[in-house]
Amino acid sequence: MIYVPLSDAIVFRALLVRYDQDPYKRPEPAARPFAIRRCSGQVHKCQRRAPVRQCKGKLMLHRLACAAVLAVSMPIASFAQDTAAPAAAPETTTTEPAATADQATSEPVTADTVVATVGGTDITLGHLITARASLPEQYQQMPANLLFPGLLSQLINQTVLEQAFTGDVPEGVQMSLDNTRRSMMAAVSLADYLKTAVTDEMVKAEYNKEYGDGYEPKEEYHAAHILVKTEDEAKELIKQFNDGTDFAKLARDNSTGPSGPNGGDLGWFSDGMMVKEFEDAVKTLEPGQISAPVQTQFGWHVIELIETRKQAPELADVEGKIRNTLQEQVTNAYIDELVAKADVNKSASEGIDPSVLDNTGLLE
Repeated sequence: MIYVPLSDAIVFRALLVRYDQDPYKRPEPAARPFAIRRCSGQVHKCQRRAPVRQCKGKLMLHRLACAAVLAVSMPIASFAQDTAAPAAAPETTTTEPAATADQATSEPVTADTVVATVGGTDITLGHLITARASLPEQYQQMPANLLFPGLLSQLINQTVLEQAFTGDVPEGVQMSLDNTRRSMMAAVSLADYLKTAVTDEMVKAEYNKEYGDGYEPKEEYHAAHILVKTEDEAKELIKQFNDGTDFAKLARDNSTGPSGPNGGDLGWFSDGMMVKEFEDAVKTLEPGQISAPVQTQFGWHVIELIETRKQAPELADVEGKIRNTLQEQVTNAYIDELVAKADVNKSASEGIDPSVLDNTGLLE
């Protein structure tokens, strides 16, 4: 049996409705337009708006959490035996500690602060924070007052399911836990090394090497633009500009691009940094001029060339790029050094047919 995490976040109806006092209260079945938006992955696919039941591929979700978000943190079995009767779940007591006014003022909140206990197992604030950090970006932007009860219920549901299982840890799960720990600790180790591996002096030296003597500056352009859906809209904006309306104001009021709120300002760029149609139009302009409507894959643009320059970029403008390049270089060198010093023996892998990677039955 192989266990895989859900590849997409599942948003439960509980996040979309306002609960009364009881965070575990569920709406009546008739009021639920759907139980789960979709579940997907290489192993199985359920139809959109499918009820919560057994899916093709022998996959069964026995119980969905009543709260908001179940993301990659909840592993599920990709294959489950249909014939095996579920064992009786032991009685589990769930307690959610409520902080008193005195506690709120006298006890500092830390990662170890207990927010719930399930059958003697503590769920801490740190567990909630790390669960939120694992969510896709669009869910991390949701208000904390919605995420908090949802994530707490998610962790409670996971805990009771874990406690209800009375067998040994499946081999596939143990292998996944080993890989997860290995990966996370490798990231911790590398982050610790990189704290001092790339210094400001190294960045300055690389800057001088790349942009010092012998560097031939490239033509750079500072431009702004207004992005709209149609050519007629672009022509109307050009008319308004010619009638005296400020270009930045037109961009703020009309542009659908991300630079709109900033007056359409795109900052400095050089050859190859913009799509060809946009770049070609910029090169025909003189500072202060605006273009005719320009069509790209993104829509229709009206472009204003603000100024040009031909000089080496300032250190502050390229420091991030240089630092990233240096970090990649020292990371590769550091790993190569560690591997060379380690007692690594790969002879046991010789003669093994790589196609066995497809044989998930080895984990059963």
